[in-house]
Amino acid sequence: MAVPGSTGRQSGGLRSLLRRPGAARAAQDAADEQMVAELYREYHRPLLAFVLRLTGGDRPWAEDVVQETMIRAWRSADRLDDRTSSLMPWLATVSRRIVIDNRRMREVRPPEVGDGPLENLPMADEMDALLRKVVVTEALESLSPAHRQALTETVLRDRTVNQAAEHLGIPVGTVKSRVYYALRALRISLEERGVTS
Repeated sequence: MAVPGSTGRQSGGLRSLLRRPGAARAAQDAADEQMVAELYREYHRPLLAFVLRLTGGDRPWAEDVVQETMIRAWRSADRLDDRTSSLMPWLATVSRRIVIDNRRMREVRPPEVGDGPLENLPMADEMDALLRKVVVTEALESLSPAHRQALTETVLRDRTVNQAAEHLGIPVGTVKSRVYYALRALRISLEERGVTS
């Protein structure tokens, strides 16, 4: 079966260059260099066109895949069948597997982000909270002691009006009116200090 982009040429030159077991080392090195040159000459363009389709047009990725495919072909030269008319089917299978492996690695690894999003992340400013505490404390101190006591018992100590009245030893109605007027005076005091709801 012909793979899209295959040359379909009979490559007597490339097939004759495939590694033969037992060849002398110097002769084998020269043959390896010639074989890689022949691989690139004959299969680089059609393989790159094929891999570009696999990678969705990502040329740098496609070139990396072709490079890796050629390296694997060179490493596996002694196992390639020199009787085939074209190595393109084998090269296409290897490159397709490399693309699949690359996609799987990208899916497993979370995407990397730079420091940009972290720099723009708003951080809680403790100074605002401190200033707010100071202003509220000053506003509470500006209240009369009776009003401050009623607010302290009901709001800060989270007691009911009945519990506050019992603790302070005053009638429930008095606690209610003191809380009402204390909140009103506190609101005015905070507004004077520039604090709005």
